[in-house]
Amino acid sequence: MARIMSIDYGQKRTGIAVSDPLQMIANGLTTVNTPQLLDFIADYLSKEQVERIVVGYPKQTNGEESENMKRITPFVNRLRKLYPDITVELYDERFTSVLAHRAIIESGISRKARQDKALVDKISATIILQDYLESKTKTLSPSPSLYGGGN
Repeated sequence: MARIMSIDYGQKRTGIAVSDPLQMIANGLTTVNTPQLLDFIADYLSKEQVERIVVGYPKQTNGEESENMKRITPFVNRLRKLYPDITVELYDERFTSVLAHRAIIESGISRKARQDKALVDKISATIILQDYLESKTKTLSPSPSLYGGGN
């Protein structure tokens, strides 16, 4: 199986995570300066097989698109044009930064290290991907009632 890549796109920096080849576990890969993002992706795709790229879809709490969407839409369109054989899709990323900060604090990382925004971006991409993978597992899992089980 090929990997799934997730991207937490930012104006300055972009967090990247990838799944294992079985598409079960998300792993933080790196944070890239956004102007070098397409070059990084091209290099990674030349070495690894990726079947899908999941890009964080920045929505506000009220469900409306955030300001960053005006940068993400052209980026997603460019990816689709450059890599027509790879599915590129948007995935709701609301609250991933909050979850990333919480994960960093709970991991015991020092206060100074917690200020590393690149770390937050990489962890956010990992959370987006893990949530995506779990959502796909739930959709593929058969319901016990379909087989008369559950009692």
